[in-house]
Amino acid sequence: MQNLYIDVAKLDQRCYEIYNLPEDILMEHAAFAITQQIQKQFPKGASVLIVAGPGNNGGDGIACARQLLKEYEVLLFVPYGAKSQMCKIQLDRFYACGGELIDEIKEADAIVDALFGSGLSKPLREDSVHLIDRLNRIRGFKIACDIPSGIDKDGKPLPVAFEADLTVTMGARKRSLFMDLAKDYVGEVVVADLGVSQRLYEEDSNWKLLEREDLKPPYRTKQNSNKGNYGHLAVIAGEKEGAAIMAAQAALSYGAGLVSVVTFENIAIPYELMHSSHLPPKTTAIAVGMGLGVEYCDDDLDGFLNNNLPLVIDADLFYSTKILKLLERDKIILTPHPKEFASLLKLCAIAEVTPKEVQENRAEFVEEFCRRYPKAVLILKGANPIIAHNGSFFINPLGSNALAKGGSGDVLTGLVGALLAQGYEPLEAALQGSLAHAIASQKVAKANYALRPKDLIEAVSKL
Repeated sequence: MQNLYIDVAKLDQRCYEIYNLPEDILMEHAAFAITQQIQKQFPKGASVLIVAGPGNNGGDGIACARQLLKEYEVLLFVPYGAKSQMCKIQLDRFYACGGELIDEIKEADAIVDALFGSGLSKPLREDSVHLIDRLNRIRGFKIACDIPSGIDKDGKPLPVAFEADLTVTMGARKRSLFMDLAKDYVGEVVVADLGVSQRLYEEDSNWKLLEREDLKPPYRTKQNSNKGNYGHLAVIAGEKEGAAIMAAQAALSYGAGLVSVVTFENIAIPYELMHSSHLPPKTTAIAVGMGLGVEYCDDDLDGFLNNNLPLVIDADLFYSTKILKLLERDKIILTPHPKEFASLLKLCAIAEVTPKEVQENRAEFVEEFCRRYPKAVLILKGANPIIAHNGSFFINPLGSNALAKGGSGDVLTGLVGALLAQGYEPLEAALQGSLAHAIASQKVAKANYALRPKDLIEAVSKL
């Protein structure tokens, strides 16, 4: 996993003060990282449009333009002039090397956005919105310098953003690049070193980015074992029992030794699952909420939950005040989507917000919830789920839009529940369940609109 930062100003300052690397050297390395990507993607002589802003992000773009001169057709557009000291210096160097500016946007093989970078803190002016819209309409391979212009520190467009195929982010990964609302703008993300290695440049952060290599499926190593060694998950079924059945099947495919669907109703379930009207005596974890509806009276539901077993909660329980008592328990995992999380925030008297407001401020609301409920582990679902617990935060960027399908969340609950049942600590169960869910979605050999929960469960069994 990799560190994530709200901004890297402090890290840059360490380079100036500790490593004796002035701003000029860092900028030259930043520019060269973009230059290298262009050289990698395009033959000499290709046209490159660079749109540079007035600050240091623009300085990076202008330095890149100078580095490409005489080998590429460089089209440098500086619509707002040069205002920062380094931007002015880079423009002087560009002129000294024989470069000339263009006075309007032109078509090109590559388009480099070096307008505003990560310093944006207020909505774009109308002329900037118009400029970015024009850039988005131009054909060509699009590269963002540091962060697509228009994206703020919370990862939301203000109100539009450059649509990059590739973002070359400077020094370290910014958290904003991996927020849900930024996912359609950033493209592939690569990190440019600025003259020192990543290990020298970075400090530890409480926000992390998960990677494929972090997945550790629950492979069995003990030969002399039986089903009892791998836990017994009880899945509470409600009005829509199909949701519980999908979660139960996912749990069985991800290592749980036994899985019981618990309901008072006589329902048809797959032969490999067990059925019970009460918690089996050797239950090691419980999954509840998906498809629950109003199936149970309070006493019945309390009968299932009045214990100290590890618990994963989803769906309908996020609309019930009953969850307030459960949040004080040890070993509890919550898996809401944004609408459910908005309801949970209201029940907890943290905030009264819409799902849209949740999406615009995902990090802020997750951090506040974790401050209020340090025992709970949270998986806030979305395009890039956030997994959080007591001051530690993780973003999983590995999922795909194929998961935007009914039943996908039930599968996630089952995966997490399976790991809880096998004795994983809640945070590790949440991390590994989320990773398995995301990576499995990439392994289904179907069009991205065609994924079914059954496909996802089968893919999980082949991780």
